[in-house]
Amino acid sequence: MVDIENRVESDGAVYKTLLESTRAIPWKIDWDSKQFAYIGPQIEALLGWAPSSWVGVADWASRMHPEDRDWVVDFCVAQSQAGVDHEADYRALTRDGHYVWIRDVVHVVRRPDGSVDALIGFMFDISERKRTEQQLISLQKEMEELSFRDGLTGVANRRRFDAIIELEWSNARRNRQPLSLLMIDIDYFKQYNDRYGHLEGDACLKHVARVLNSAATRARDLLARFGGEEFVLVLPETDEAAAGKLAERCRELLLAEQIPHESSPIGPVLTISLGVGSTIPGHDDELRSFIDAVDKRLYQAKQQGRDRIVAE
Repeated sequence: MVDIENRVESDGAVYKTLLESTRAIPWKIDWDSKQFAYIGPQIEALLGWAPSSWVGVADWASRMHPEDRDWVVDFCVAQSQAGVDHEADYRALTRDGHYVWIRDVVHVVRRPDGSVDALIGFMFDISERKRTEQQLISLQKEMEELSFRDGLTGVANRRRFDAIIELEWSNARRNRQPLSLLMIDIDYFKQYNDRYGHLEGDACLKHVARVLNSAATRARDLLARFGGEEFVLVLPETDEAAAGKLAERCRELLLAEQIPHESSPIGPVLTISLGVGSTIPGHDDELRSFIDAVDKRLYQAKQQGRDRIVAE
């Protein structure tokens, strides 16, 4: 009998040594008292709090980031009451005031009658994993942004324009707000390329994009390169009068740059033509028809001699 007891004590010491030699932090909470029956000494190396300071669940909750505390505590309590093993990721407060990402893996121990007896689990330091995840998320976001950006001018591309105009059209129809669109074309750009070369042509497109982008000052205004030497400017919550003024501002800003264009039939500097449209879309109106109407006005501006604005 003594040999059996000695073996049990020896085995328990071995198990404890094994648990306390891992990087995972073992712990046990008595369900009825909500007190820690045990927490591994590794907790002090990770967070700086001595094991003796982990008395009850209140200590666990208070050492959690305020943004994580409510949902983690509510989730873990609900899962424990239901007798469901679970895990949760949250930021734990260190003694020196920093935060470490923790993953708590919890096993619910039940009595023969089915009631909860205790919670046992392991805490894992997942800070490095979270940093990697955040880097991947940032990289993915950057790649998504690049996929919506024109590679030459840096403004939004056609793909971005298609997505935004659909969204703003829906918002305008739902909220009964005006939506305006400017379609802009650089006059005689082929002749510019022929005269100055394609490298200068690319520089010219970048220059024009910067000027037009400076005219659109509100957060939701969107300038996009529509294709070739053509740009579009989406103006949410902008009526016809305001859109017309902004079109004139675009034209004047570019004229002020005095970009030489010696091969232009209409003058010595670079100019633009603009088509302007405004609408409060109704239920039966179609976005494609609106864009086509503005495009026709741009065509009319070019047919009428360029360096002008055609609105409704």
